[in-house]
This record gives sequence, C-alpha cells and structure tokens, in this order.
Amino acid sequence: MTVKRLAILGSTGSIGTQTLDVVRSCPELFQVTVLAANTSDQMLEQQIDAFRPKLAVLVDEDAASRLRARYHGTTEIRGGERALLEAAAYDDADIVVTSMVGFAGLAPTLAALKAKKTIALANKETLVVAGELVTALAKENGVSILPVDSEHCALFQCLQGERRDTVERLILTASGGPFRGKTTEELKSVTVADCLKHPTWSMGKKITVDSATLVNKGLEVIEAHWLYDVPYEKIEVAVHPQSIVHSMVEFRDGAVMAQLGLPDMRLPIQYALTYPTREEADFGRMDFTTRMSLTFEPPDMHTFRGLALAYEAGKSGGTMPCVLNGANEEAVAAFLAGRIGFLDIYDCIERAMDAQENVLHPSFETLCEADANARAFVRGYLKN
Repeated sequence: MTVKRLAILGSTGSIGTQTLDVVRSCPELFQVTVLAANTSDQMLEQQIDAFRPKLAVLVDEDAASRLRARYHGTTEIRGGERALLEAAAYDDADIVVTSMVGFAGLAPTLAALKAKKTIALANKETLVVAGELVTALAKENGVSILPVDSEHCALFQCLQGERRDTVERLILTASGGPFRGKTTEELKSVTVADCLKHPTWSMGKKITVDSATLVNKGLEVIEAHWLYDVPYEKIEVAVHPQSIVHSMVEFRDGAVMAQLGLPDMRLPIQYALTYPTREEADFGRMDFTTRMSLTFEPPDMHTFRGLALAYEAGKSGGTMPCVLNGANEEAVAAFLAGRIGFLDIYDCIERAMDAQENVLHPSFETLCEADANARAFVRGYLKN
C-alpha cells in the first residue's frame, strides 16, 4: 500500500489524537505532513517532536508566537486563520482529516475541497451547516468525502456494493447518553459533571454535551442526508445503549445490514484512512462466546428535544441547519461555563430558529452571516 500523506486539522482534540494513535500503530502506511490546532501550543509541540511534520499551524497567533519562540526544529510554524486554510490545501498531503470542532471546520474543509484533497470528515458541522455547498464542491472537484464518525462509517460500510435505489431506511444508533430514561423534571438539576460522564464513549466536552441532549444525533441525521442523498423520511434513530451496533441499513427486500464493533473511534478512523483496503489493527476484538445483550429502543424526542429540532431544521433546509448549529454551539458553551442549565440549551436553539429568517441555497458568506446572527441572538437572549 502506498504511503498516504496526512494533514490533520484539529490534531490536539479527541479525534486528532486518536488519529495519531492510528498512525503510530501503522507507521508504514502513513506520513504526517501537516498538524494544525487552535491554541494548544504545548501539546502541538509534543506532536511535532513525535511526528516531525513539514508544517504546523496554530490558529491563535499568540500561541503560534510562543511555540516559534521556543522551537528549534525543522518544522515550519505558522499562525492565524489564513495559515489554517493554507494547511488545508497543503501540496504535500493526500488526505485532510478535518477534526476541528464546530463551524470553525467549514472554511478549511472548503479550502481542502478546492485543492482536490480527499477528505476524512470528522467535523460533522461542515455538512450540517453547508451540505448543499460542500457536496456540490466535492462533485465539481471529483473529491471523495470519507466519513470518520462511527455511525456514518458504519453506514458507509453497509452500503458498499449496494445500489442506492435499493435503500429503504438508514438507521443511526445512539447510546442515549448519560441521561437516557430521565424525565424533564430530573433533567432540571443535572450538572456539567453529570453530563460529561458518557457511558460508552470518550469524547471532547462539546460533543459529549451534544450526545446528552441528542443534538449530536440530530446533526448526524442531517449529515447522513447529505452524505448518502437519502430523504429525512428514510433516516431513523434507534437508541442502543451498548454502542456495539454502530448503525444499520434496511433494504427494500427487508434485509438489514449492520456494522458491529467495540466503541473505539480508532476503528472508523483507520478505515477512512486506509479505504478502500482493510489493514490489520490491534484495537481489541469482540468475544461472541461471552454472554451479550444488544437492546434497542425509540428515542425520547419529547424530553430530548434536540433531535426533533434537528429534523425540523434539516427538512427546512437553507440556512436553518446553520442557525441550529450556531445556536447550539453558543448555548453549549454557556452551559459548560455554568451560566445556564441543561434544558436551557433547547430553549436557546428553538428561539433562535424561530427568530431567524431562512435563506435557501445559501452562499458561504450567507452561512457565515447566519451563524453569526444565531450566536448573537443566543447571547442576547441569555442576557435578558
């Protein structure tokens, strides 16, 4: 297998560090040529020492200056938003792993698409806020978008060799998060610490909160719509607490294909990076000789309103998914800072969606404006 050159955007985050774990386990398959992070200059320096990329970027200019002041190696250190876009389009990279969190991942993903880079997509917000724009650009440039999310990687694998017109349903599984089964009354008193105790996955704080609200699953529904060109009426969610079945596809003859595996993000990351081949991995194996139960239940979309709001935004199209995402990011930040309660996240999203005009077929500039307006609305709402 030819060595693949990787640019990892968001290298110090949860997906970024696990991507580097995959590289460590298969050093003969990959070469890291670009690393990019937001503010974590000390952690990025450790990654530079370990992987010796040609280019390293910190979006925060002060963090980049600190790193340049103490670093004396051969890696070029750049800082700022423009440097991030240059990293995404870097000539000496074959695959761009887009694992930056939130709306911030959109611009570098667009830059990578324009540079005709294969995208290993871990930033679901990119397709949520700009699915129409991103898919059109990928098609125009003949670029593959390979999903890294465990659920979308599962769907991708189940669809291999199948005609899309034979698909009856996509079934995304959800763990249910730390509050599965709780009532609205019980959710009024949950804390940030409670929220961050995910039962099966180890993730960053923002996505862990999104998992608890089921907003994350809603974002994945919108993402699935764009990745697989399937209408929302054929995309369903099933709560599966064991997180062993990562997603399923039902076909028109009633057959269901499912992808199973341990809840380890390194598995879908490696599949995306090595596709279309499968390479050996030593990330653990399932033991079907032991007693095991796999259970499924419908999501409680009345209590966990984030999923229902995402379906509403996705079906509305235009800028509404961008408004949903921007309002959620702002509200989650406020929750993590202890300024609002858990249930207030839903109110922020719903009120922002009600207040913002929906613009169909938006440009990148229009999406940036919609994102900014949604965030400003939430900030204003929380001051009142």
